[in-house]
Amino acid sequence: MASPRENGVGLTGSRIADESRLEDEKAMLAQDPGGMLRATASAGAQVRESAALAAEANLQVLADEGRPRAVVVAGIGTAGLTGSILATVAGPRCPVPVIGHRSAGVPGWVGAADVVIAVSASGRSPEALAAADAAARRGARLVAIGNPDSELQAMAERARAPFIPVPRRAPARASLWGLAVPVLLAARALGLVKVNEADLAETAARLDADAERCRPGAEAFVNPAKSLALGLAGSVPIVWGSSPLATVAARRFADTLAANARYPVMAGALGEAGRGRVGLLDGPFGGLAESGRDIFADPDDEEENTRLRLVVFRDGGLNPEDEADEPVAVEERRAEAVQVLAERRGVRCDVLTAEGGSALERLASLTAVPDFASIYLALAHGLDPMAVPAINEMKELSNPMPEALQ
Repeated sequence: MASPRENGVGLTGSRIADESRLEDEKAMLAQDPGGMLRATASAGAQVRESAALAAEANLQVLADEGRPRAVVVAGIGTAGLTGSILATVAGPRCPVPVIGHRSAGVPGWVGAADVVIAVSASGRSPEALAAADAAARRGARLVAIGNPDSELQAMAERARAPFIPVPRRAPARASLWGLAVPVLLAARALGLVKVNEADLAETAARLDADAERCRPGAEAFVNPAKSLALGLAGSVPIVWGSSPLATVAARRFADTLAANARYPVMAGALGEAGRGRVGLLDGPFGGLAESGRDIFADPDDEEENTRLRLVVFRDGGLNPEDEADEPVAVEERRAEAVQVLAERRGVRCDVLTAEGGSALERLASLTAVPDFASIYLALAHGLDPMAVPAINEMKELSNPMPEALQ
C-alpha cells in the first residue's frame, strides 16, 4: 500500500489509488472519521424521515391558493440540484415553469403570482436566505426547507410561510434525499407532480438495497461502487446522461466526484455532447492516449494513468413517448452510438441503466451506486471524503472581513 503524503498546506493522500485500501473494512472506516459512508447509506431513511416531516408541515395552504404562475427553487450546491430534480420529475408536461436559481435573491420577474422554495441544508446559506427575504418582500408564496432552529426557519415564521425541518446530520452533499423529497412534496401540494406514497416507499427501498450492495465489507467484485471507483482511478472522467433524468444523475455524480474524491469531471447531456464534446474521445486523453499506450508499461506510471474514462447513464424512460422531450428510441440510439465510438477508440466505458417504476425510483437507481463510488475513490487515494480543506479555506477567504478587524 502506498503511504499517504502531506503537502505544504497540510493535505494528505496519495496521487495513485491503491486497491488494497478498499479491502480492509476497519481501515476504511478509520479513514472516514466523519462518517460519509454511513451518511450516504442513510439515503433511504432520509426519504422516509423527510416525507414524514413534510406531512407535518402546513402545505395545504399552498393548495388553497391555487396554481402559481411559476416555481423558483432557490439554493446552492446540493440544495440547488433539488430544483433540477423537481423539473425532471415534473416532466415536460408540467403546467408551470420550474426554475432553479443558484445565486442570491430571486429573478427580477418573481412576484405575488409565483412560489419560491428556499432550500438550505444548514438553514443559513446566503443564497437561500436572500431568496426567502426577496420572496417575502415581493409577496410571493414562500416554502422554506432546511435545518430546524435556523435563520431560515425564523425567516419563514416571520413571513408566516410553511417550513419543513430537515435535521442536518451530515454535509449537504450527503443529504440530497432529505432535501429533495420536501421540494417534491411541496410541488405535489401545488398540483405540479404526481409523487405518491408508493413511489416514496419504493424509492427508499431501492436506496436501502443499493446501500446494502455497496456496504464497506463487500469485496470489489460484488460491490458495484468499489468496482466503479477502481475503474475511474487515475482517469479524467466524462459522465453523460441519455435523458433529462439521467443527466441530473450525471451531474450529481460529477459533484460528488469533485467534492469527495477531488477528481476533475465533465458532465452533461449526451444529446448536447453529441454536437461537439464527443470529440474528446479523439483527443490526447482519449483515442490518442489509448493508441499510444504501451501494454508493457508500469501500470503505476502517472502519465499512463491519465486517460479518459466514460460513464454513460441510460434512462430508457418508462413514460409514453408523447410525454417525453424526445422519443425514447432516439435516446437509446444515441447512447448505443457513443458506446460504439468509445469502443472503437479504446476508451473504456461504464454504463449504468436506470431501474424502477417511477421517475423518482429511476433517479435513485442512478445516484446511489455513484454516490458510494465517489467515497470509495477518495478512500483509495487515502483521502478523508468528508473533510475538504479547500472548501473551508474558500469560505474564509471570500467572506467579508468583520468590521472590528478592518
